[in-house]
Amino acid sequence: MSAVQTASIGPTRGTLAERYPAMRRFLRHRVALLGVGVVLLMALFSFVGPWLIPFNDTDTDIRARLTEPFAGPHVFGTDPLGRDVMARLMYAGRISLSIGFAATALSVVVGVLVGLVAGFYRGAIGAALMRFVDAMLCFPTIFLLLAVAALIEPSVTSIVVLIAVASWMEVARVVEGQIRSLRERDFALAAESLGASDSRIMFRELLPNAVAPIVVAATLNIAHAILAESYISFLGFGIQPPTPSWGNMLENAQSYLTNAPWLAIVPGLAITLTVTSFNFIGDGLRDALDAKLDR
Repeated sequence: MSAVQTASIGPTRGTLAERYPAMRRFLRHRVALLGVGVVLLMALFSFVGPWLIPFNDTDTDIRARLTEPFAGPHVFGTDPLGRDVMARLMYAGRISLSIGFAATALSVVVGVLVGLVAGFYRGAIGAALMRFVDAMLCFPTIFLLLAVAALIEPSVTSIVVLIAVASWMEVARVVEGQIRSLRERDFALAAESLGASDSRIMFRELLPNAVAPIVVAATLNIAHAILAESYISFLGFGIQPPTPSWGNMLENAQSYLTNAPWLAIVPGLAITLTVTSFNFIGDGLRDALDAKLDR
């Protein structure tokens, strides 16, 4: 076997050996696996389900208004306009899940950049950035969201940006702490002594070694983003009818809690299951990526 072949095999085996313990720990985490299963089912339900049913979120049938679940062709019943609740739940899931993932992606990008710069440069730059993070964290999230939401025109894009603006600070704190610690490791000092640029050290040496806590924080942020969209829309400042979201489905159900409780129960269960599942996945990833638990 040639030297080139030997060199190419060595790193691959090492990489697999490093990944296997974390994967093994995650697969042993039954609650996290349950969360993965529920999230996959909700994604299939929301993005594939509308193609499998004969109704859509805008079809109205006044004669069938407020039909109870399982009392006819409408499995989850109908709303006050005779629209199929299951169809609306599916289309609402597309909106809520898309907002959750998009807002998390944006918040992670901002948080990683701020935390990376603050942890790497430290000193006055790091202190100024982290004090700004602390100042942002002083505002209660719900009040910050509602205050800004009242000043902008509601849309999917604006809600994504709004939630990201209110949720990047936790990621920044996690990244700053990791980078500050990694900055003093031998590999980072060696790269600096060899003349590597700051950007190379940050993005090629430090950031890859801080991926684990970022992944955990991002997973938990998805749950927070979905919940944030729900209560913004519930309070009337988020996604506006007729576009459905889980939050505005709950808002529209307030007047029918006594005679049509399924209008609130169905989207409420969807939010609860999805948010809880992402929290379970985040807990499982935290345990799986903790090297101290390797046995």
